[in-house]
Amino acid sequence: MAELMLHGDLDHPATLSVADLRAWEQHRAEVVFDCATNGPRHHVFEGALLRDVVAGAGPAFDPDRRKDRSRFLLAVSGGDGHHSVLAWAELDADFGGSPVLLATRLDGEDLDEAGAQLVVPSDRCGARYVSAVTHVWFGALGGVRPDRHDTPQGSGHLRGIRRSRGRSRST
Repeated sequence: MAELMLHGDLDHPATLSVADLRAWEQHRAEVVFDCATNGPRHHVFEGALLRDVVAGAGPAFDPDRRKDRSRFLLAVSGGDGHHSVLAWAELDADFGGSPVLLATRLDGEDLDEAGAQLVVPSDRCGARYVSAVTHVWFGALGGVRPDRHDTPQGSGHLRGIRRSRGRSRST
């Protein structure tokens, strides 16, 4: 039976099977995405909301501080080598509220053996859909480091660009 690891900045990381994901309320998404090679694809997915699964694992942010929540990301990996990144703000009800699923069923068929599938119903193409999910990592985007020269705060790199605008390029 396929399993996924839920890990990162969480109080309760876990290893979950498709059957475990059915413990959460199941949602249905009828989607059409435009596949570059095969044209429009119509599918019906059922599964748990990704935000509910992560919330159940105890994300390491202050839930009362919106700006704290907005710096968190999710990186999803699949058994076929595909990866996708989402911002927590896309999922959070106070921001985008997107009903992103960890699907347990595809077109009426259980995904127990194949593994859960990441479904982003708002996407026009299926590029962020990840089959056979193996990992869901949740973590914070690090702060900007003022000692780095490639950031606006360090601005050494940016000052060099501004100075070079007025210089002649003749040799």
